[in-house]
Amino acid sequence: MNQQVDRRQFLKRASMLSLCGMAAGLLLKPQRAAAAAAAPANLGVSLNAYCFNKLLLDELAKAGSGMTLMQVLDYAAAAKFDAIDPTGYYFPGYPKRPDDAYIDALRHKAADLGVAISGTGVRNNFTTSDKAIRDADVQLIKDWVEVAARLGAPVLRVFADTFKGLTWQDVSKGFTREQVQEWIVDDLKQCADHAGTFGVHIGLQNHGDFLRTGEDVLALLDAVDSPWCGAMIDIGSFKSKDPYADIALLAPRAVNWQIKQSIAGGDAHFPPDLPRLMRIVRKSGYRGYLPIETLTPAAGESDQEKVVSSFLKQVRDALAQTA
Repeated sequence: MNQQVDRRQFLKRASMLSLCGMAAGLLLKPQRAAAAAAAPANLGVSLNAYCFNKLLLDELAKAGSGMTLMQVLDYAAAAKFDAIDPTGYYFPGYPKRPDDAYIDALRHKAADLGVAISGTGVRNNFTTSDKAIRDADVQLIKDWVEVAARLGAPVLRVFADTFKGLTWQDVSKGFTREQVQEWIVDDLKQCADHAGTFGVHIGLQNHGDFLRTGEDVLALLDAVDSPWCGAMIDIGSFKSKDPYADIALLAPRAVNWQIKQSIAGGDAHFPPDLPRLMRIVRKSGYRGYLPIETLTPAAGESDQEKVVSSFLKQVRDALAQTA
């Protein structure tokens, strides 16, 4: 039996084991990023579906020639990605939980292609003063924890913050940072408790303006104090003068990453020093997948595939240089 067939069969068995654990209600022992059902021996590279954001959204809106998650999965296999990260809002019907049949079809197709599912994510806001919105987002996350478990994904990516150009002060409406952090901590604890029963980690992404630095994220994680809630390190969203220091501070707490084409330093964005970044990742002891995210707008599917393939090569070269 050749190596590719062996890998496919392993991923299929891993997915089935994940489902059996979910059905039995097993409480899995916390493990950091290595909790992946089919984690690589060291570091693997995953494709974040956001790379094809425009095409995926066009398909969902039936606006011209788009791309389905199944087609993104085909591309990931052809480009030799180790895994894929299919964000929740590219599933038909989001934010509603997709049908089990669709989840199972995606999982089985990934296994047939020899591609793992490294994680998924949702869009939420825990900084708003509207408790009804926060409560609805807690339920959203709980629902998608169960989707992640059925997919065999070890991590569900979530936000603490607002988005669409608003600040946390805009949506919290006069409450202090300390009060807002109490809301976020309470909400994340509920999510982490639920996630733990399914063996899924909550990955807190530094996105928005409430979590501007590594210290901000670390303070929030320490307050949540759950083995099922860790850092989802977005290298392109820190708002400090030295993003590499933020990354190094959080790397030991990472349960997943977003390796973007640009890294943020203050208000500036510039190409990341990928070998430097990979040395930080390796020093931290992280073992798991490194999802990449290209931010270049797509003029067309073939053009975007070239952008993604080029960045994948850069990341793989950096991993080779630091091995």
